Amino acid sequence: MQTLIQLFKKYESVISYLFFGGLTTLINIVVFDLFNASLHYQIANVIAWFASVLFAFITNKLWVFHSKSVRWQTFLWETFSFFGFRLLSLVVDQGIMWIGISLLSGNPLLVKIIDQFVIVVINYFFSKWFIFRKS
Repeated sequence: MQTLIQLFKKYESVISYLFFGGLTTLINIVVFDLFNASLHYQIANVIAWFASVLFAFITNKLWVFHSKSVRWQTFLWETFSFFGFRLLSLVVDQGIMWIGISLLSGNPLLVKIIDQFVIVVINYFFSKWFIFRKS
């Protein structure tokens, strides 16, 4: 049992990121599927991105990377860098969606699910290395 606790503590940020990243991914996919029924898939993708990024910012800040800073400058840095890096991953996201749906005529929901595996990995490294890094 002690070994299990040590492993959890060692990989706590990865485990937390995977849990909340899974919820974020679920939000992204569900919102995409809802809006894709009535809007162009690229617009539905941006709406899904925005909803999931709001959720991800809060969960990443508080529970994944434990950023408890009360300094206004730190909060602004985290907010702008989080959304800025997420915009970079949105470009990758839109590219994968375009290739999968427009070029390869894939099923939009299936392409979205595959796309999210790539995006989760990209976003983890952005968050860990650039946004919520320890001082």
